[in-house]
Amino acid sequence: MDSERRGGRAAGTMPHVGLPAGRRDLLRLGAGAGLLVSLGAVPALGAETYPARPIRVIVPFTAGGGTDVVGRELAQLLSTELGQAVVIDNRAGGGTVLGSDLASKAPPDGYTLLLTTSALAINASLVKSLPYDTEKGFSEVGLICHGPNVVVVRPDSPYRSMADIIRAAKAKPGELTYGSSGNGSAVHLAAELLKLTAGVDITHVPYRGAGPAYTDLLGGRLDMVFGTAGGVASFVKGGQMRAVAVTSPQRTPAYEGVPTVAETLPGYEAEVWYAVFAPGGTPAPILARVNEAMRKVTQAPSYRSRLEGEGLTVAVNSPEEMTRFMRAEEARWRRVVTDGRITSD
Repeated sequence: MDSERRGGRAAGTMPHVGLPAGRRDLLRLGAGAGLLVSLGAVPALGAETYPARPIRVIVPFTAGGGTDVVGRELAQLLSTELGQAVVIDNRAGGGTVLGSDLASKAPPDGYTLLLTTSALAINASLVKSLPYDTEKGFSEVGLICHGPNVVVVRPDSPYRSMADIIRAAKAKPGELTYGSSGNGSAVHLAAELLKLTAGVDITHVPYRGAGPAYTDLLGGRLDMVFGTAGGVASFVKGGQMRAVAVTSPQRTPAYEGVPTVAETLPGYEAEVWYAVFAPGGTPAPILARVNEAMRKVTQAPSYRSRLEGEGLTVAVNSPEEMTRFMRAEEARWRRVVTDGRITSD
């Protein structure tokens, strides 16, 4: 230790021997500036306090689905908390791949975020040629909430229970239809898991978002829709749709009296989750700042009440916890995709 400080020089520094005078002066100036920065006397040149400009949140679904329920009010609350506009940018297409790809290729500076669902984990095995690397292309910010999917039919539908649907599907293989918000969406895989568990054939009709699927159900062009709890809540409450079953392990107060799929098919479970991601390589302090803001605003009574009223449970985790959760979800849905021979076509 004494030898490291010989001559009054701190360990790890080198004398400026053999350098021109101008260069020595520049190095001394740089060292002095570094000391001032470390003491907080002057701001780092070129640095900015995040966020210093509006933030875009890409949602890989059309407007009108469950992500709108979760995302638009959240964006308003985050805007107030962060002091910058937070703008939702709906970019549907390719079963969420288009919007996810756009987010993965954005600069990793915290000014582009992705608000998506379980679909991101599902697509890792469902889509053969993704234009992004699911693990390297995104930095996890945190979970927002989770909740059941809901099997809904028209009020005049003859199918009043999951048992009715399974009976009809076995009697008429491939004739019943269900709509979803698109190939690779969480609701698509929830329905495919049901088909695999019940051993039935129901034809999937994918849409570019939940809104068009709801329209065709109400128009009589589909037998049923697998929707998110938040997405179909207003239709069920308004009497335009009838909820047949929820896909969570237990019943939810938001859909009072509606049984779980597991009450007919023991062991079945397929909840959807909503989370925020940033482009891969986004600095950890930025991830932490957004996560901190999410934790704070999701505690707002109005927001919690809104989500809970639609069957969703607020559950923000840390970026590190979200990474572990994401890897586990990828493995879980990979088994479903493989066992069910499910493709994105």
